[in-house]
Amino acid sequence: MTDLTAGLIQVGLLLAALATVHRPFGDYLAHVYTTPRHWKVERVLYRAFRVNPDSEQRWTTYAMGVLGFSFVSVALLYLLQRLQPLLPLDFGRGAVPPGMAFNTAVSFVTNTNWQSYSGEEVLGHTVQMAGLTVQNFVSAAVGMAVAVVLVRGFVRARTDRLGNFWVDLTRGVVRVLLPISFVVAIVLVALGVVQSLSGGVDVSNVDGTSSTIALAPAASQEAVKELGTNGGGIFNANSSHPFENPNVWTNLIEIFLLLVIPVSLTRAFGRMVGNARQGYVLLSVMGAIWGLMLTVAWWAETHPNGPAALLAGASTEGKEARFGLGTSALFATSTTGTSTGAVNSWHDSFSGLGGGVPLLNMLFGEVTPGGVGAGLYGILVLAVVAMFLAGLMVGRTPEYLGKKLGRREVTCAAVAMLAMPALVLLGTGATLLRRGELAAALTNSGPHGLSEVLYAYASAGNNNGSAFGGLTVTNDWFQASLGVVMLLGRFVPILAVLCLAGSLAAQRRVPQTSGTLPTTSPLFGALLAGTVAGVAALTFVPALALGPIAEALA
Repeated sequence: MTDLTAGLIQVGLLLAALATVHRPFGDYLAHVYTTPRHWKVERVLYRAFRVNPDSEQRWTTYAMGVLGFSFVSVALLYLLQRLQPLLPLDFGRGAVPPGMAFNTAVSFVTNTNWQSYSGEEVLGHTVQMAGLTVQNFVSAAVGMAVAVVLVRGFVRARTDRLGNFWVDLTRGVVRVLLPISFVVAIVLVALGVVQSLSGGVDVSNVDGTSSTIALAPAASQEAVKELGTNGGGIFNANSSHPFENPNVWTNLIEIFLLLVIPVSLTRAFGRMVGNARQGYVLLSVMGAIWGLMLTVAWWAETHPNGPAALLAGASTEGKEARFGLGTSALFATSTTGTSTGAVNSWHDSFSGLGGGVPLLNMLFGEVTPGGVGAGLYGILVLAVVAMFLAGLMVGRTPEYLGKKLGRREVTCAAVAMLAMPALVLLGTGATLLRRGELAAALTNSGPHGLSEVLYAYASAGNNNGSAFGGLTVTNDWFQASLGVVMLLGRFVPILAVLCLAGSLAAQRRVPQTSGTLPTTSPLFGALLAGTVAGVAALTFVPALALGPIAEALA
């Protein structure tokens, strides 16, 4: 079987699986966030933390819950790393340095999972399980909660109440992420993924020396790492490591996991607004851009332009032989089209055009289909901007889903949309000016070196977490600057989205007229896709021209 045929079969199986679960899982997600009934285990948690689950909050109170919970999580995760020598299962790995501990704590709480360390060398199992894995669950649940609040803003009218953050957070973890991750972890163990509390196995090498093969509870973290679009690997090689991703079946399951919630949330959106076609339009835009990016990456990796790759017949450097070129391109496109950041190949070794695809996916704002929750609220923000542009063209007040889009709504959408580009470009520019840190960190010069720096800040600003591996980010400048970009890239858009939801919910619904642009039409889908591409092009083309575009044309 050729690599092309095997890759096409995996793409077909993936699409079939996503289509099969889209409707039932999407309906279940809508039920999770709309039913008034609470599970018994949830009531126990509410009583323990003195939460009234039947009370609802204004957007400001909801935002305070998101920020308070997240910043307490950062502090606790930081302390866990600094106190690692006092914890069991630390294997003598010592306290994590302050800068690295800060960067890691921010990274996992913001659903970024950027890693400036080798997991099997720096962190013990207690920090991995009680710290990182817990944040994999709750940070993903925060993203879903924010998306649901924005949907409620469109659905509700003349109210300042948008739900309860603690209820939405609990339901996301207890009803969605935990049960699915539990089942998937068992499946992954059955397929060969490692699950062990041992620190490693000592082996004798052929030259008489000895070494240790690291072990870890990988399957349990791998499941939620992909399902919650987190991406942080328990081993340094991430999902290219045979202990995390041993064969083509685990590879296919992991790609399915990182896409399934973002894809199914479009169905949940349609159900919650009372019109399933609204969700299908969003899904069609997401899917069209995802498919285009996959095609470009696949073609670029099988049609290389470098001398070594030409001699090999394809761009095989950095690809796992058990996955091949097609499935490597599929994983790279999916992990950066979502906010996952897990990798099964070395993005730094992709061709100029092929490496530009994962970078461009992030610069689109990761809405194809985006992260858990973040993809839905991200594309809804772009839908608001698209309707505003349409209103300007026809000279009437724009409206979307029965809500008028005035100055306050468009301002909130603009802040949510422009926060990421501002952070990426400012972070990249500031780093390029620091020649000392840059010279010590970069292993490549010229366009590829610029691409590595731009990729790092795009990954941090979009809460993705993947990296071009030729950039060493262990010095204080990178630890601090990337940490700040991750924080602002996560919480500035969230605050703007919550403000937008509050403004929409306070409005009355306006009836649809003959002058209203139908938002279930192909015309609106094309307008939305053009907005996604246009915003990225207008913002990033100069930087891309100096990096991956120049490299691809070289």
